[in-house]
Amino acid sequence: MKVDQVKLEMIGCSHKNVAVQFRERLAFSPAECTVALEQFRERFPNTEVVLLSTCNRVELYVAAPDAGDCPGPGQLIQFLAAAREIPPESLLDRLIHRTSGEVVSHLFRVTSAMDSLVVGEAQIPAQVKQAYEHATAAGTTGPLLHATFQAASRVAKRVQHETSIHRRRVSIPSVAVGEVVPEFFETLADKKILLIGAGEMGGETLRYLRDAGAKQIAIVNRSKARGEELATLYGGSSVAWEDRLTQMVHADLIVSMTGSSEPVVTLAEFRPVHAARYERLMLILDLAVPRDFAAEIGDLPGVYLYSIDDLQASADRNRREREREWPRAQRIIDEETALFMSHLQARSTGPVIRQLRELAESIKEAELQRLMNRLQGPQLSEQHEAEIAQSFERLVNKLLHSPLTSLRDDAASGHRQGLLDALRRLFQLGD
Repeated sequence: MKVDQVKLEMIGCSHKNVAVQFRERLAFSPAECTVALEQFRERFPNTEVVLLSTCNRVELYVAAPDAGDCPGPGQLIQFLAAAREIPPESLLDRLIHRTSGEVVSHLFRVTSAMDSLVVGEAQIPAQVKQAYEHATAAGTTGPLLHATFQAASRVAKRVQHETSIHRRRVSIPSVAVGEVVPEFFETLADKKILLIGAGEMGGETLRYLRDAGAKQIAIVNRSKARGEELATLYGGSSVAWEDRLTQMVHADLIVSMTGSSEPVVTLAEFRPVHAARYERLMLILDLAVPRDFAAEIGDLPGVYLYSIDDLQASADRNRREREREWPRAQRIIDEETALFMSHLQARSTGPVIRQLRELAESIKEAELQRLMNRLQGPQLSEQHEAEIAQSFERLVNKLLHSPLTSLRDDAASGHRQGLLDALRRLFQLGD
């Protein structure tokens, strides 16, 4: 195969360029992803493909060892449109397109969580790995995407270890669960937790609580159906709104984030709860604006009440720290992209170098043998034969040195001068 014609392509969209309503139309469930991968393989049998579909992005990565086998952006758009039953023209202005090294750089940034809605979020490396493993199980990956996605995983680990981007929490729920909660509880495994509000922030908070080891979570929401939906998605139990005060009596941690314009718990309502607890420690994280809990509740013994303003300062400080780390992380991405592309392009020189050396070796051996046959006699010693053989060897190496050096340099620059194809034609090396 002509490895010098390797082609990498990517099309997709993310939170950066399209609204959530459109991403929802384009998103794939795991089962739909399997079907799409199979359809892609049938349509483009010589092309590798990975489909990444999360709540914040949908991206199609494709690669082929021969550029002629790799579908272009137009074909990829047609494929996605057909797979999601969306008019192709509605995708044209919404999808981004990357090719060659741009694909590698983009994937490295995505996997390192530098392209995420929340920079440094912990979930994205696992999501990329899952997409790659899904495609591998479906039989749609090969040497090119194996190398690309494995390199992306390695680069993400390097960014994580060599910068503090991933260690700086910037969303309010992540600060609440990751920084405030550990100051009060060594573990959440044995703690009773009450989550008030089942909106988008509620779902994010619930994920962080689960990741932190929480096992006993009750969800209270005005719409019990929405609370049940959240409990089904992330675990926990849904409790009726009217029972929220009863639940507070037993809770160690309360996280509240409703959209109410008035406090959902007043001081008068909370006093019986506090009395029934006998001043047992309670941590309340009020993430709502306006606040869900009356500020005076925080003055009661054993009650620690944090408002969103308390947490916002920490989130802003962490965000500034991440911004300072960004150039360092980007340098790692740039360095690793250049290194990967250099290795990818260098792979293409291997077969040609081997063929050229084999051709030179066969010519050398034939001419050397012919010369030795003519010089046979008592005057030709073994030492003379060895010196003649070494001379032929040095001659071949010196003749090949310049063209092979130029070939490697050309490969490192992306074969811009076309030397690989020229050598094939000059020496009739074939494919």
